[in-house]
Order: sequence, then C-alpha cells, then structure tokens
Amino acid sequence: MPGMLGNHAAHHIDMAQVPPDAAALITRLQQQVQAQAREIAWRDAKLEKVNFELARLKRWKFGATTEALTAQQRALFQDTLAEDEASLQAQLAELQRGLPEAPKTPKAPRAKPRRQALPEHLERVEHRHEPAHTSCPNADCGQPMQRIGEDVSEKLDIIPAQFFVHRHIYGKWVCRCCQVLRQEPAEPDVVDGGIPASGLVAHTLISRFVDHLPYYRQEPINARSGVHTPRSTLATWGGAGGAKLEPLLEAHRRFILGCRVLHADETPVPLLDPGAGKTKKAYVWAWARSHHDPHPGVIYEFCLGRGAQYPVAFLGGKGPPYPERAWNGTLITDQYAGYNAVLDAKVYPQRRSAVCAAHARRYFEELSRAASSASAVATEAMHRWARIYHAEGAFAEMDHDGRRQARQQLSKPLWEEFEVWLKLQRTQVLDGSKIAQAIDYSLNAWKALTLHLDDGAVPVDNNLIERQIKPWKLGAKNWLFVGSELAGQRAAVVMSLVQSAKLNGLEPWAYLRDVLARIHSHPSHQLDELLPHRWRPG
Repeated sequence: MPGMLGNHAAHHIDMAQVPPDAAALITRLQQQVQAQAREIAWRDAKLEKVNFELARLKRWKFGATTEALTAQQRALFQDTLAEDEASLQAQLAELQRGLPEAPKTPKAPRAKPRRQALPEHLERVEHRHEPAHTSCPNADCGQPMQRIGEDVSEKLDIIPAQFFVHRHIYGKWVCRCCQVLRQEPAEPDVVDGGIPASGLVAHTLISRFVDHLPYYRQEPINARSGVHTPRSTLATWGGAGGAKLEPLLEAHRRFILGCRVLHADETPVPLLDPGAGKTKKAYVWAWARSHHDPHPGVIYEFCLGRGAQYPVAFLGGKGPPYPERAWNGTLITDQYAGYNAVLDAKVYPQRRSAVCAAHARRYFEELSRAASSASAVATEAMHRWARIYHAEGAFAEMDHDGRRQARQQLSKPLWEEFEVWLKLQRTQVLDGSKIAQAIDYSLNAWKALTLHLDDGAVPVDNNLIERQIKPWKLGAKNWLFVGSELAGQRAAVVMSLVQSAKLNGLEPWAYLRDVLARIHSHPSHQLDELLPHRWRPG
C-alpha cells in the first residue's frame, strides 16, 4: 500500500478535498516512501561499490603483476588482500541482510553426462573375471550354476612412448671357387650414418612442430624411457628430416596454386640475430586452398619481411626467378596493403579480391562490448552479422553452384539491407569516431566483401587461414625464436606438410613416418603421390 501513495499517486489526489486526518496520513506515507527510496538507492550504490572492490581484489590476487614482487613483498601483499577481502565480505553480508530474500527457482536436475565410447581402433586387452566356484552356494542345493551373460567395463590405459630397435641383418654369400661375395645393399637412412629410424625422426618433428615441444624438453621426456638423446642430437635429426622433405615443397606449391580460390595471411615470428644479440622480426606467409575445396591444403613461406615482393614472388607472373605461369583466381585477404600489388587489375586482370567478413565484423564486436554511445549501433550491427552467418552456415554442405544460388536468394537481401543501414548510420555518427571507422572499413570494401555472393567457391571469411596461422603463434611461445633463416625455411616445409595432413584427416606421425621411409626410393617424377591429399600408406 505505501508504494501506491508515492509522488506519482499524489498527482491524482486533490488534497484540498481530502479530510485533514487523511491528508496528514497521506503526507506521512509519502515521506516514508521517499525515505525508503533514498535508503534503497544508497544501499544499491553501496552494494555496487563493494562488489566492484571485491572484483578488483580478485584481479589483483590472481593477476600476473604479483609475480614481480619479492617473497617478502608478496607475503605483505597477501596479508593486506586477506584483510581487505574479509572487510568487504562483512560489509556485503550486512548490506544484503536488509534485502528481501529473492524467491529461489527450483533447479533442473543435472543431466548425467554421457561418456563417449572409446575408439574402436584401439587394441583391446581382455581380463576375465569369473567366480572361483560356480556351484550354487545354498547348502541344500549345490547344483552347477548356468552363465546367463556378462557385464563389460572398459578402462583406457596408455604405455608411454616405447623405444625399440630395428636390427637389420645383411647375410653374406660367397662363391669360394669364383671368389664372389654377394650381399644386399644397406637401406638408406634418414640421417646418414645415424641411428634413428624414420619413425623416431617423424616423432621428433611432430613433437616440435605439432606439440610445440622444444628439443630441450624432448630430451628429458626420452630420458624417462632410458634413452639418452641430447638436444643437439635431436636438432640434428630434425634438420636431416626437414631436408629430406624439401623435394616435396615445390610439388606441394604447385598443388596449392592449382586452386582458383586462395586464402592468404601473414604473421610475425621472432628470428634470432646473433650479431645484435637479440631477435628481429621475420614473417611467415600462409596460403591455403579454399575452405570449400574438396582437396584442402596449406603452405607456408618463411620470409624476412612483410613487403609486397613476397606475395608477388609466390603467385608468380614476373619471369625468373618467379614461376613462369602466374596464378589467377580469387584471393581472400584482410585489407593489408601488401596484397595490393598482386591484385592490381591493370597488371593481373584475371585476379579478383575478396575481403574477409570476419575482420569487418570484429570492429563492431569490440565496440558492442564497450560502454559507449556507439555500443547500440554496434550491437545492432552484430545482430545483422549473426543473420548473415546463420544463413551461410546452412550452405556449408552444398556444392558451389547450389551455394551460389542459395546466397542469391537468402544472403543477398540481408547484405543489401545491411548496406543501406550502414550508410544511414554513417550520416549520424561523428567523423573520426570508432564506430565511423568500423562502418567505413565495411563500406569502403563492400564490393570485395560481397564478392562471395556471385561465386559459390568463395568463402565468406578468411577464418580458415587464421586457424592455420595459430600453430606458428603457439610454437613461437614455446620455441621463443627461430634460430636462423634456414631453420625458418625448414620449419615452413615441415609445417606445410603436417598441417596439410591434418586438414586431410591424416594422423601426422603416420604420414611423416611413411613419407620419410619411402622418399629415398620414390621416383622423382611421382613425388605428387606423397603429398597429403594423395598419400596412401605404403
């Protein structure tokens, strides 16, 4: 009742017509309501402040900045944090004590998680558990019992990396009368004169370039199995294995450039500069066949810079030392200016530029999380992006022609409406603001941004190549740096084959082991058979 007699209700009551006693009562009730409103506002503000302070304490408590303190400083800091946290928790409890208890909604029963079945290809070791006696335990019976079934429980186990030795025994045969000796020639080694077989070299490469384990971490792992492999030895094996795989790189390059739709991206990696005693910035350029291509693949190039000469060289068309035949098709990139040289319509009229929609979307995503006037526009833009991507997800399993037709019918109207909306919003925001930059990024590249609507083979974004860049970022955190330009180029060879194997659903170790074992004797004109998309176990 008091809540009904606040200021809003007073506007509908003519106090002159109300008896004096009732008017006095109404005035007292209004004053009580106003006092309660002030108290609630004060309590809400206090609660917000206490919760903010608690959240900040947790950030300080678990933040990385505490690692920079000495042990004594950290101890004092932790004591102060504990005191502050206890004080704030007490204040929070006191403030919450006066609040009405919120009704508790019954929780839905927790769904029992379903355990995923263990893979069928794993070896099964059976352990039979049967009673020692299978006669009826009843003293009055004692008859033999009949087996009516069984319960099976599977437990996953592992044997850590097992080293074993291949013994190659070459028999010697001699003709004593003719003094002729006959013996099979020794099989070629991955490491000339070394002890590792192809499986161990492949394991070393996979550990470094897939699991991102530097050689100094692999050394103690192998030592746990009783095998001493100094990091210098592991580095020798890795270098030799990478060199054996280099003949496949040119064949793999031809395969990648055989696609008329390419993804492209680049990322910096630290390169050791011994003369300066520090690292400098080098770059890995990544090129991948279309996300919608039935035969996926990616190739990396380790380069000393980020200039336009590197994509010009890779895509060819300028004569020696570049490939004689220039690549033509649609190139999907972000809007980095380094790609402008290879997309110049006057020089390369048969090349087209497609811009990544995910890059354009991220500008709005960042602003939608900010507490600013631009967040409302950015949030609406995110809803429109969501509708576009939802439609695109429905076309994933279609062929190129079917995808193009579906985009024309369903996606194109969404893009056209989006463009009109962006142009309208641009007239209402300030030049130079963040939201204006986000809108301009999309509108300035609208033709390239919507190129995929007319070609079903062109993906809507460049996310595929960004996923293929991530292993280099993860590796850099573990390797810290690339030791030399030659090491970077060798890493690019291995990573190109390994990541392409993964894209084709292959187990990387099985692929590398087989290729390293066969590449010695494989005819050079048939090297394409060892590429991931064509590989079959030997």
